[in-house]
Amino acid sequence: MASLSLSINPSCLQTGICLPRRPVSKFGYFRTKVECKESRVGKKPIEVPSSVNLTFDEQFISVKGPLGELSRTYPSDILIERNDSVLRIRKAVETRRANEMHGLFRTLIDNMVVGVSKGFEKRLLLVGVGYRAQMEGNDLVLFLGFSHPVRMPVPEGLQVKVEESTRVTVSGYNKQHIGEFAAKVRKWRPPEPYKGKGIRYVDEVVRKKEGKAGKKK
Repeated sequence: MASLSLSINPSCLQTGICLPRRPVSKFGYFRTKVECKESRVGKKPIEVPSSVNLTFDEQFISVKGPLGELSRTYPSDILIERNDSVLRIRKAVETRRANEMHGLFRTLIDNMVVGVSKGFEKRLLLVGVGYRAQMEGNDLVLFLGFSHPVRMPVPEGLQVKVEESTRVTVSGYNKQHIGEFAAKVRKWRPPEPYKGKGIRYVDEVVRKKEGKAGKKK
């Protein structure tokens, strides 16, 4: 009985088209063509507003706008090209890793441009009797039914606004930092699955479970 094995054509690394070869019998191989798909996100151009000053060189990009300044390194797998106000992210090589980096860094760089020009925000809602929030100086203070209030210093570069005691908005120009701080706030009282009490994102859908008393016998 013939043994089976799987080998990958090395030309995939050069052409971006993978050709797995499998011996199915003593008579030879059949070849299956599998394309390494290019990222649809990575191909989208990035519009740079006139209010944003963007500079880049080999593997480093800096973006400065009315709301702040951000910079980061990027891998050698991708190239950045600019034509007037349009920025394009391209692959430097045709590899699987380059495909992954292409879409990822297009998203990261677009977030940098939007962040310093328009900003981002994350909104949370406190649900529960007695649950409320307030700002005291630079601290967000949460009353969540513990024996003492929870005090959270607001990191530099972020702004926090409390409305109607139960609505908290975290805003700023760094999308990652906004998400991290909002997640820390939510973590103090994640929404429980029976009555939905807790801290949730405004656009979050809480899937509720049926209590034991409500189950049919």
